[in-house]
Amino acid sequence: MNEILKFDVQLAVSILIGVSIILGVVSNRTNSLLVGILNRWARWLSVSLVLAYFVDEMKWAERPFWSLAIIFFLCWLLLETLYTWIAISAMSRSSLALFPRFRANDSGEEWPAQRKLIELRDWLRENGFKKSQALVAEIGNGVMLRSSIYQDPTNVVRSQILFIPQANGAITHCLSFTSETLKGERYVTDNLYTPYGGFYPDLWNVCRKPWTRNVSKLFKTHQKRIENLDLDTYEIEPIDDINRQQGVLERTNIEAGFLNPPQMQDEMGRITWEGRYRVWKEVWLLNYLGLASNS
Repeated sequence: MNEILKFDVQLAVSILIGVSIILGVVSNRTNSLLVGILNRWARWLSVSLVLAYFVDEMKWAERPFWSLAIIFFLCWLLLETLYTWIAISAMSRSSLALFPRFRANDSGEEWPAQRKLIELRDWLRENGFKKSQALVAEIGNGVMLRSSIYQDPTNVVRSQILFIPQANGAITHCLSFTSETLKGERYVTDNLYTPYGGFYPDLWNVCRKPWTRNVSKLFKTHQKRIENLDLDTYEIEPIDDINRQQGVLERTNIEAGFLNPPQMQDEMGRITWEGRYRVWKEVWLLNYLGLASNS
């Protein structure tokens, strides 16, 4: 019986390692949210089981195999928490733009030649959205964030497509729909899966749907949220509106305690300790559950 159990553990560990390797390769090539989450869980579980199996085989501990697996599972959580916290602290003291300001993109480089993005552009055109502006912002260290703004026929919905550069050199994209009411309320529906962690102004009503990658479903969600509202038409240029809102977000997060005041940032970093915890929590929720904060 012990030999059978031992063989089962070996088989399970081997399969999990293989799955983790395959998911890692696929994740680097596709930048899929689902594949990325499965890859992280597979890596977490495989590391825990491999270390537990090795310690159990070497008789370095008297604890049972599954007890060792749980211990290493928690150790990985601690190590990843430490790594993420260090990364957030480094970002807090870096020159990385937390609320980048955009400028007109006159370079001609806008839409990457990807099938999904071509289909997205076709959908926008088929549903009456017209291109308003192409924008670009420098995040830091020469990394550029490109964006395209489209407007619906009624002039009450704006769509922003963000082209986000990845560490592996690939380009992924996220999408948002925005409308404003006559009372000054701002309704945002997006599928961003990058961590934010900060606060939104009181008049903002944000709905983040990282799992909704289909543009039609995301737009229907936005339409349902604004169907009974008295909407205002957009008169301000997108670049002016976006940069103004970036300034509003920055001030809001200073007042809410997410960011340190400018005079304290050289000494203490830009993000407060509470803010770093909020970012860490959202990083973990996005990485392992695909959940984003709407606060």
